[in-house]
Amino acid sequence: MPWLRYSVYVMEIDSQLAEQAMRHGLNRFPEFADFGPRLVCRQLYQGAAYMLEYRQQPPGEMSDAWDFQNAVVKTYKSLAGIR
Repeated sequence: MPWLRYSVYVMEIDSQLAEQAMRHGLNRFPEFADFGPRLVCRQLYQGAAYMLEYRQQPPGEMSDAWDFQNAVVKTYKSLAGIR
C-alpha cells in the first residue's frame, strides 16, 4: 500500500560523541550533573527525536532544563554531522 510508506530511522547514539556533547552541556549548566542525564534517541512515527533522560528527575523550578537539553542535543547533532 503506497500510502502507508514512511521512513524508519534506526538511530544509534555514538557514546563518545554523546559524552563530548554532555560535557559541553554540563560546562554551561553544571547544576544538572547530579541528576544523571543521558542522551537518548526515541523513534517517532516519522523520524526520531533526541532528548535527555535523567536517573533522577530535576525539580520543575529548574527553568534551564530546556536550554540544557538543547545544548546537549545540538552539540551532539553537530559532532555527528546530523542535520
